[in-house]
Amino acid sequence: MTSQPLSILVAGASGFIGTPLVRALRDAGHHVSTLVRREPRTPTEFRWSPGERPLDPTVLDGADVVVNLSGANLGKLPWTDAYRREILSSRIDATTTLVEAMHAATTPPRAFLSGSASGVYGDRPADVLEDDATSGSGFLADVCTAWEAAATRAPEGVRVVLLRTGIVVGQGGGALAPLVPLTKAGLSGRLGTGGQWWPWIALEDEVGAIVHLVTAEDVSGPVNLAGPEPAVADRITKRVAEALHRPYLFRVPAFALRTLLRDAADEMLLSNQRLVPTKLLGSGYTFRYTRAEDAVDAAF
Repeated sequence: MTSQPLSILVAGASGFIGTPLVRALRDAGHHVSTLVRREPRTPTEFRWSPGERPLDPTVLDGADVVVNLSGANLGKLPWTDAYRREILSSRIDATTTLVEAMHAATTPPRAFLSGSASGVYGDRPADVLEDDATSGSGFLADVCTAWEAAATRAPEGVRVVLLRTGIVVGQGGGALAPLVPLTKAGLSGRLGTGGQWWPWIALEDEVGAIVHLVTAEDVSGPVNLAGPEPAVADRITKRVAEALHRPYLFRVPAFALRTLLRDAADEMLLSNQRLVPTKLLGSGYTFRYTRAEDAVDAAF
């Protein structure tokens, strides 16, 4: 694991995870540049248009690591047919644009950390899912499988890390964001049975894990980004209500969620993914939040 400052290029730097990640990388002493879809405002910003035109490979000159978090927000509900296409294309276009630039660069980066999600496993109620578990079925599983395949086309010699992120618990966004206004309105309650496994991770640990993996040179391939103690959905949604000092009275049956959210209900709220962060723990990462309740308390 290197301790020297690195030059890091980040795509998706303005998002829920990307914003604190850039700050944390700079706080750690690294030199960070970002890709933006508007006119650059600082010398560390570079414009790109994934899916529309190639990225100038000279943008990668001197970059030791590329981090790709770019993709349409999964928390924007419901998923219309058009938005489902955007969820897929935004991820494939961004990843392919970066990989093609790496192939054209004089010196490719040493590492490529590319986003993925726990949805790659599909609904697996009976399985304990370590990092090398096989992919499952469903819309998000298909999206993540294609997304990861695009990332692994990076040039030979580039260390590729696939960030299989779970439900990120933090203030101001993430998968729990749609639940907050309902909870504040006193309409919080159990989703489905409430017994489905949710692969939660605190935003601080999501960011901390990515910063750690930037320099964890012996780690590659899929990495589960989920808290070390699995939790069912009811523990998390109930704690959100407690943190916001609101009642937790209702039960929203699965059929009602499916009527309202279509397949996003099964993919994001009702599916089971009991992730174990084996690689992350084995590489020496220490979690700040080991219990889902503590992560919720920190967020609210």
